[in-house]
Amino acid sequence: MKQALQLLLGALVLVPCLVQAQPTAPPPSGSPLTLEQCLQFALQNQPVLRQARIDEESNDATIRIGLAGWLPQVGVNATGQHYFQLPYTVFPNAEGVNVPRQIGLKNTSTVGLSATQAIYNNDVRLALRSAKPSRQFYEQNTTTVRIDVVSDVSKAYYDVLLSQRQLDVLSEDIVRLQRSLKDAKARYDAGIVDKTDFKQAEISLNNSIVSRKQAFEAIKAKSAYLKELMGLPGPQPLALRYDTLQLMRDAAVDTTVALEPANRIEIQQLQTQKVLQEAQISYYRWGFLPTLSAFGNYNAVFQNNNFGDLYSRRFPNSYAGLQLSLPIFQGGRRLQNLRRERLTDQRLDQDILATRNRINTEYEQALATYKSYYADYVVGQRNLALSKEVYSVVDLQYREGIKTYLDVIVAQTTLRTAQLNYYSALFQVLSSKVDLLRAQGNLPTQY
Repeated sequence: MKQALQLLLGALVLVPCLVQAQPTAPPPSGSPLTLEQCLQFALQNQPVLRQARIDEESNDATIRIGLAGWLPQVGVNATGQHYFQLPYTVFPNAEGVNVPRQIGLKNTSTVGLSATQAIYNNDVRLALRSAKPSRQFYEQNTTTVRIDVVSDVSKAYYDVLLSQRQLDVLSEDIVRLQRSLKDAKARYDAGIVDKTDFKQAEISLNNSIVSRKQAFEAIKAKSAYLKELMGLPGPQPLALRYDTLQLMRDAAVDTTVALEPANRIEIQQLQTQKVLQEAQISYYRWGFLPTLSAFGNYNAVFQNNNFGDLYSRRFPNSYAGLQLSLPIFQGGRRLQNLRRERLTDQRLDQDILATRNRINTEYEQALATYKSYYADYVVGQRNLALSKEVYSVVDLQYREGIKTYLDVIVAQTTLRTAQLNYYSALFQVLSSKVDLLRAQGNLPTQY
């Protein structure tokens, strides 16, 4: 029963570790993924993020090693020895003459139990003061990696979608050009126009086919990059799912939110480093204090000339005491260490100041970029609607013989450009929104 209970407790301890160590299974082959699903998978499987979690666990083990110094240190020592020649000592006899005599027994064995307990120790005091901020620092490092993963995956996701929409636009353009080529050839065969029209149509069609091929290959490369960021195996196919109306709604963001540098993880990390640095300063400031510990020993000594009877009789001894170690002069080492740590603390203050300035610059740049792309996006919506209307009118007038084919080519080119510009502006707005939220320190990392 006792063994079964031990096995059960061991399993309860190991199962959470094993569950955390296992990566999430790849999504079903061919199953389209939304941005949220891509982010969820990436936050579980991205190797860099998994390394950050491992670093957290490794740091926790280091902390526990340092804190172990506060616990009693218990050890067992055993020795055994055999004298081929017993040692001599000199004793005076009755006449006062020193006479050498052998002492001891030929076989001796000692089994000892020793224990020490730190009462005050500057090293373990440092470990205790640094434990909480050290854990916090590594947690913040993991948060930094999560922010990087969310930012990079989101922008790569939008980049793939942009190429896919560009491919759709070019495919639609090819369909229109194929129809125009067919109409121009028919009009040429009927003798209504010369061969210039259908030759121009063929040139435009060939150019669009080449552009579509380039967009198709770009999707492969960008999808591979997105899979790398997600931690998805290379052979695993990746399909994306999105809602255009939802993307249009997501393009808007409140630009009136005031910048608060304290929300940025970089500032939080520097503040945690300040706390760790204060612990180092305190360590050297109080370095002149003595180290005090208690100790105790119990020894069982066995002696006999006959090896077979060595352990037949025990001669125990035990004692306890206090040990005090006080540094008196170290050549000025403690003062110089203290000076160095204080200078490091001053340098951290300058790092915080420089980081605040850099954060302000990043925010202003991200805000300006977002506003610029959003204005382009709004104009692109209007231009797309106008270009569709113009193309419909020009195409109808061409069929009725009012417009030349050159007007049709211009309208088609304008429509294709408007479509490409619109989708480019939309996804640039979404990507710049990610940068803006990151600059504000408000980028969501929980999915």
